[in-house]
Amino acid sequence: MDQSSVSVWARLEPFLLGALQVAPPAKFSLHYLRKMATYVRTREGCFPHLSWPMWRHIACGKLQLSEDLAWLYFETFDLLMPHTPEHRLEWAEGVSQCSSPKELERLRSKLSVDTRQFLLFLHMQHLNRVSLRTSLIGEEWPSPRSTSLSTSSEREAKTSSQNKNWDDQAHLTFIQNHLSELLELLMEPGQLSSSGQVVQDSQLSMEALHGLSFLLEGSHGKGRTVYSLQKLLGRARLQTQAGSSKLSRSFSAKYLQVWLRQVLSLNPFGVSACLRSGKKLAWVQQVEGAMKRARIARNTHVAPPGSKLVLMSQVFRQTLAKDSEKLAGANIKLHRCSEAFIYLLSPLRSVSLDKCRNSTVVLGPVETSVHVQSCENVRVMEGDTCEVPGGFPPPYQKALDGRNQRMKDWQKTVQNANLNKEQRKQFQMLVEQKFHEWLLESGNRQQLDSLIPSTLSTEDHSCATGDAKSTEHGIVEPSLEGQRRMVMQTPMAC
Repeated sequence: MDQSSVSVWARLEPFLLGALQVAPPAKFSLHYLRKMATYVRTREGCFPHLSWPMWRHIACGKLQLSEDLAWLYFETFDLLMPHTPEHRLEWAEGVSQCSSPKELERLRSKLSVDTRQFLLFLHMQHLNRVSLRTSLIGEEWPSPRSTSLSTSSEREAKTSSQNKNWDDQAHLTFIQNHLSELLELLMEPGQLSSSGQVVQDSQLSMEALHGLSFLLEGSHGKGRTVYSLQKLLGRARLQTQAGSSKLSRSFSAKYLQVWLRQVLSLNPFGVSACLRSGKKLAWVQQVEGAMKRARIARNTHVAPPGSKLVLMSQVFRQTLAKDSEKLAGANIKLHRCSEAFIYLLSPLRSVSLDKCRNSTVVLGPVETSVHVQSCENVRVMEGDTCEVPGGFPPPYQKALDGRNQRMKDWQKTVQNANLNKEQRKQFQMLVEQKFHEWLLESGNRQQLDSLIPSTLSTEDHSCATGDAKSTEHGIVEPSLEGQRRMVMQTPMAC
């Protein structure tokens, strides 16, 4: 098999959803993770699966983390696992029914994670570590190298990925720079010297490849079917190239590392590729006065599960509503959207809002997380199962409580008015009149009007060919009058 036809790349979701966007704790250094890798192999409840009670013991007792932070890492890793929606709902319902910390702890104690993969997950947290050394050579600050990107697509990708979680080049660089360390964490204790260094002719088991498959996947040949690294190296000819020994059913760490460095490449389903060659979504109806047409790119037509992306940038003074299978299971990023109303009602994998302002976002079910950063006056999915790790910041919570209190005061005022039937009718007419006046004066009338599908439907087309059916990304068609009636009747319903 021609080695040039083999490609291996960093999986998108571990970096996109798994790397917390904060500097990692000091004790996530390789020194401490090596000690943890040895420790877990000698303790019950730690290997090959690590239970929550044992991780709490290691994190709080050995690594000096707070229990809340230990749980955040544990829960974040579990979110990356391929659980069914039914399992996630059952878990959420179980948590909501816990009436005491003791009951919650009893529920958490049932959880366990793959130990090898969890070790790599902890090491991966260094993705967002700020290095003073790299700052000096231009990695963390603008430099000629970073401002002279060769193509407009690459410049767009850099702009769209202000943090490393969305930067597929940063993912590749991380793997290249830390590959030997990642392999070390997967080795049996006997493969390392007393100082933690790799001994000559160190081997990696087939089970270790399963751990490495958490971060790496790839393809070969013309079919370009995506395989986990473990399945990719299940092919005999590739096993030979990667240093496999049939006798010991293991791989030479030295030769495996050499082979991986030769075949590592940029993720073909990452942000850069999506912006460069993904399908674009454009709609004919343009709001008068809008300065820029919103740009949307997606790779959902070619990407495997876990790599589906939809990138929306600069939706300005527009209402966009979508409920399409093309969005199902996708990771959504809304970037620099302003004064917009965006309805994404399909089941989504994750949602990220970056540098958006004065906008409202209505979401369907989101499987993992909704991440909001550098936004101003943005309203998002309060739902029954939403959860904010650590709670809201105090100023935000105070403003939210004040708004909720004003709503309760209004409801109480209406209820205590003791209006008769004729008075309620007159009062409702007055509220409707004032509501219409407010819609016109505030410009919010456009939000409702934009929900009516135009006679010229949205077109979903490819950058290369420009051909697609206009109905594939249909606009949600709520009744405009029904929308108005629902909003206008809300005060009386309260």
